[in-house]
Amino acid sequence: MIDFHSPLQLTYLSIVIFGAYFVRGIVGFGSALVAVPLLALVMPITIVVPVIVLLDYLASMSHGIRHFKHIQWKDLFPLLPFTLVGILLALYLLKSLQPGMLTNSLGIFIICYAIYSLLPLPPLRGSRSWAIPLGTLTGLIGTLFGTGGPFTVIYLGLRELGKSAFRGTIATFFAIDGGMRLIGFSVSGFYGRENLVFALVALPVMAIGLYAGGHIHTNLSRTAFVRLVAVILIGSGIALLMKRG
Repeated sequence: MIDFHSPLQLTYLSIVIFGAYFVRGIVGFGSALVAVPLLALVMPITIVVPVIVLLDYLASMSHGIRHFKHIQWKDLFPLLPFTLVGILLALYLLKSLQPGMLTNSLGIFIICYAIYSLLPLPPLRGSRSWAIPLGTLTGLIGTLFGTGGPFTVIYLGLRELGKSAFRGTIATFFAIDGGMRLIGFSVSGFYGRENLVFALVALPVMAIGLYAGGHIHTNLSRTAFVRLVAVILIGSGIALLMKRG
């Protein structure tokens, strides 16, 4: 549960939210990957994920509008029906699985993704048929853990989109995907008073993190930055697996 009267907890939550959206401001994605495992150390996943989905939705709307003319609709549309299938399956699992099982599954997924991101994989190209498995995983993992972005990144990477097209397309997809998840969470009763108060408190911190990340100039290369984030993810994944209760 969230103790809004605890300065220590509020400071921790603010640092995590700022850091997550600072990362997103720099690379265009990754906020949930950073925020969800770190927040899940102190809060239930059923509170963390719906709030981060809501914040990501607001962030995606702003990015999608700014890059509207670069959106590659022909690569985006194939993802949507399979993402919806994954969302519906995940909503069922969230109601069925024990919180401890969800936490351990998140820890394993985060560690596996971090290791994958560190591998020196060559550039790949693939057809739009990859939207079937990757779209389903985006909806499934994104709804369970708020971290379905990696599968969308992989799919758009296979389509070899340019930088502007990539940012516009992925932001717009996240906005549509996030809208479907918001509806699903709302209908399933995941937006209680505590979740909404948390989202309201986190909103200005998110905005500051996005602005700072979008305007900072760093000497770190993209590769070095991804490696740094991966190390953080491995640490948070291990911490989740060690968490009790």
